[in-house]
Amino acid sequence: MASDTDLTDLARAALGRWDGNFGAPELFKNRENAVFSVRREDGARFALRVHRAGYHSDAALRSELYWMRELDRAGIAVPSVVPAKDGSLFVRIDLADTARQVDMIGWLAGAPVGEAGSGPAYHHRLGALAARLHLRGSQISLPADFTRHSWDEEGLLGERPVWGRFLDLPALSADQHALLREAADAAKAGLAMYGKTPDRFGMIHADLIRDNVLENEGALQAIDFDDSGFGWYMFELATILCANLDRADYSETRRQLLDGYGSVRPLGDTDVAHLPLFMFLRATTYLGWLQTRAETSTAREKAAMHIDRACRLAAAYLAHEGDRQ
Repeated sequence: MASDTDLTDLARAALGRWDGNFGAPELFKNRENAVFSVRREDGARFALRVHRAGYHSDAALRSELYWMRELDRAGIAVPSVVPAKDGSLFVRIDLADTARQVDMIGWLAGAPVGEAGSGPAYHHRLGALAARLHLRGSQISLPADFTRHSWDEEGLLGERPVWGRFLDLPALSADQHALLREAADAAKAGLAMYGKTPDRFGMIHADLIRDNVLENEGALQAIDFDDSGFGWYMFELATILCANLDRADYSETRRQLLDGYGSVRPLGDTDVAHLPLFMFLRATTYLGWLQTRAETSTAREKAAMHIDRACRLAAAYLAHEGDRQ
């Protein structure tokens, strides 16, 4: 794994591929990707992203940046994409034994909303932002070589899910494994019944949690499109709700999120009726993520919480399906 020093050296080497003179890159965060704050001599600030090795192919990263650029041009509050000197949307930098993709995007003014500011009223605005993103995104003409992963039946329940095989998580008990498998089998039929028509399925952000939403003078802005891909629009809303499941005001948060979304892009009764399905599926992705990192302290510390949540949502989904039959 590349050290912070190695990544900083990569960032410094990459800066020469963009127009302008830049100061030293400052590491802002290093989680899935390493994000550096860089300032140009005219004072403009940018985010330089050194991507984790092996997550996105060149074609997939080019497609992510293309989609972000088109959303920005359509007036959606997302970071602007800054092409390199040669016009490419990202560059590849090889330094010593480390090779990474690097891109530059505009630095958005604003700050993460945080727990205190993310009550029901905030979720009404977030629902509206998600709806605008979906609505505009569905109108963008994608090039023939556009490539992104899919949060579809294969990407969630297939042999090689996007975030890993959740049923292989070692920490699952026999009863938990059986419950999750029963719900997964039901979910396959549920997804087939719901379908992938253009009003239900398209490009989504796929990670509109609080850390990835900034607020600036009352306006919400979406950042971090690393997990964006094709998926169900209700999966987007389920992602937001899963992060709020244990809040005392969850019911009102859910209502405000759906109302906010519907104020821009109408939801049908069938869409809302399938929310328990997508809540369960979103919960399984976190188990898959932990399964691929089972040896880490993060997996050990968070496995019990995510397993409990996934099992609760599995039981709720199965009960919901039983009531509908």
